[in-house]
Amino acid sequence: MIFIELFYTFFIIGLFGFGGGYGMLSLIQTEIVRHHQWLSSAEFTNIVAISQMTPGPIGINAATYCGYTVVENAGHGMGLSVLGSAVATFALVLPSFILMVLIAKMFMQYMQTQLVQDVFSGIRPAVVGLLGAATLLLLTPENFSSIEVNPWRFGISVALFIATFVGTKFLRINPIRMLCYTAVAGLLLLY
Repeated sequence: MIFIELFYTFFIIGLFGFGGGYGMLSLIQTEIVRHHQWLSSAEFTNIVAISQMTPGPIGINAATYCGYTVVENAGHGMGLSVLGSAVATFALVLPSFILMVLIAKMFMQYMQTQLVQDVFSGIRPAVVGLLGAATLLLLTPENFSSIEVNPWRFGISVALFIATFVGTKFLRINPIRMLCYTAVAGLLLLY
């Protein structure tokens, strides 16, 4: 039963997840953490961090890790957990594959029409909104602590967030290098 629910959930996410992996994160969190309550917010945050560090698209990586963790949390062994990761990953990419096969020929033929251009003009703001939602959903006490609980950890988390934003946006430091720098700074300052 968990595999059918997992397939359906990630198929719907894949069907409506415009904007790539980062746009899908808010949909994944809403379904997996809030709606089904298969994972805690802290577990999902860890999955997002791992998904960002591993090669490949973040949405697919997140689906793979979520599928594994959801089945494992349901009390199944490693073999079925691996199957859960495969089901979630397959379900996430299946809608895109189907849609691309169906519309590839038509899209190339009608790409320059005003109707298609208007559709893309409408989708772009929605993509930006999904990316913003993903960012806001990750601004949680699990990620930043809170000023009441641990002021030191909260201050360091906010400082690392600002340093990463400034480093990647204005100083043009490679995001991978920034992840490494902040990981080292987090280890030195928080533990």
